[in-house]
Amino acid sequence: MKNWADELLVEYKEGRKVLHQKRANLHEGNFEEETQLNSMIESMTYAMDWMETGRNPDAYRGIDKRAIYQRQFFESIDVIPDITDELYDIDSKQLFMTTEEKKALAKIFATWSHKERVCYIAHEVEKKSFQKIADELKVSKGTVQTHINRARNKVKELVS
Repeated sequence: MKNWADELLVEYKEGRKVLHQKRANLHEGNFEEETQLNSMIESMTYAMDWMETGRNPDAYRGIDKRAIYQRQFFESIDVIPDITDELYDIDSKQLFMTTEEKKALAKIFATWSHKERVCYIAHEVEKKSFQKIADELKVSKGTVQTHINRARNKVKELVS
């Protein structure tokens, strides 16, 4: 689940790569242009750090603000679909999620890294094997298992 900050990060990474290439192709002695390119690269890196963490990269405190854009994304109740039309219990009654349950689920999602979310949902919801997930993500089976175990442990910590 990508949000606007994730999409913007991809564009910034591509732009920074272009600036690095331009700097590498400069003729020697062109200090003014090199200085300008270095400044642009530094500014883009600073902006990227800000988008990744959701806070000022120069501030060294406030770990509670980590990944603030992703947290705000999950706290938007519209992101979590209403499951009344999708799930039924044994007595054929419709199941639903209350606003509080959606907020609790959003809190869990916000604590997971992107890889943990992808692996956990693929395994638990889509019922994919560790190996199938590993093949899709081009990582080892053990890496997938580690991401899923971390996600489970974070859920246990939040629930207890």
